[in-house]
Amino acid sequence: MIIKILFSYIMGYLGVTIQGYYIERFINLCRSNKIAIWHLKRKKEIQLDFRVGIGDFKLLREIAKKTKCKIKITSKRGLPFVLHRYKKRKIFFLLLIVMIFLTMLSSNFVWNVDIREENGQELIDIAKDVDEAGLKIGQWKTKVDTKEIINKIRLKRKDIAWMGIELKGTNAIVKLVKAEEKPNIIDEQEYCSIISNKAGIITKVNAQTGTASVKVGDTVNVGETLINRVDGR
Repeated sequence: MIIKILFSYIMGYLGVTIQGYYIERFINLCRSNKIAIWHLKRKKEIQLDFRVGIGDFKLLREIAKKTKCKIKITSKRGLPFVLHRYKKRKIFFLLLIVMIFLTMLSSNFVWNVDIREENGQELIDIAKDVDEAGLKIGQWKTKVDTKEIINKIRLKRKDIAWMGIELKGTNAIVKLVKAEEKPNIIDEQEYCSIISNKAGIITKVNAQTGTASVKVGDTVNVGETLINRVDGR
């Protein structure tokens, strides 16, 4: 019976006043029919206030008729009555539900691709390459294969030392480290002339494998040959 009363607080219950000379008989018939009534308050000898679940009210009226009692609803409580009260605003609630649904749905898409290049190093056309590799705005997050995207870009570009992709909320964060450019390595077995790259005065000459074209104290300009190759060219 207690569970039934608790359930009535959710499904709805009525505040009822009953008047008559056979109130005790009315209560007994309610109990024999397993009708839960609670919060009983006797105000007068022939008047009783109580609460009853919505589902039991129809049978309650029949019992009141048998016992020649007058019954009156004084209050209505519970979820059904709250929904009924706001039924005129059902369009508002419908739009609210649609908005919540769309918000939840949109959280499953990538709406921003944030490319972060470490140490301020710029990688030309990297945004275009990321898009072509499969990481696009408006894409379903479950279809984003980060490993495949990284492999495609690493195979296409040789100027990336490290790359990582993190999906965070509706953001796709792409982190990149630019590879250091390798200096041009000159084969020591290959002889070449030494050319001046700036103007100045010669203070020392050390020609180990070539012929010096200048001597200490000479003034040279940009592009002037300082040491010729062994073959003289």
